Amino acid sequence: MFSLKVNEEVSLKLLQMEDAQELFELVDHSRDYLREWLPWVDNMKEEEDYLPVIEMWLKQFSSHDGFQAGIVYNGRLAGMVGFHGIDWSNKKTSIGYWLSDKFQDKGIMTAAVNELIVQAFEEYNLNRIEIQCGIENKKSQGIPRRLGFKPDGIIKDAEYLYDHFHDTILYSLLAKDWNEYRES
Repeated sequence: MFSLKVNEEVSLKLLQMEDAQELFELVDHSRDYLREWLPWVDNMKEEEDYLPVIEMWLKQFSSHDGFQAGIVYNGRLAGMVGFHGIDWSNKKTSIGYWLSDKFQDKGIMTAAVNELIVQAFEEYNLNRIEIQCGIENKKSQGIPRRLGFKPDGIIKDAEYLYDHFHDTILYSLLAKDWNEYRES
């Protein structure tokens, strides 16, 4: 099974079918918090709803199209981070992430996304990474900003959240800029 140590407290791992219960409980306990920005939360009503999703994530990994990883903080599942897929022809990808409210403000997500940047640029030899954040989601925007991403612009009505569309900010990071950012 794929796992990656990020630091002493944080690691990333591919979820397996036996992780469905822990994933469901994590989302269920943070349902109101996560629902504000994630359009899929209401559809995940029981542990079994995660089984086809985990299977899809495992297929994504096995087909060399990136991965979705559970974020483990001090032995407990805290959230998810991953590549939405990899455009190998254009050497680019995008990153998505979420973290339970009880694990906020510990630097967990910044460390996890930074590890995905390393994977994208050093292991996959990609050139561009994108992250989209809700225009009002200031906490989510802090991640790309801290990691050297630059805003490319606003995407109007980019996502439908339950009963309304909302705008997102598109951030990007190029390999050459990341190398300069790391060295500064």
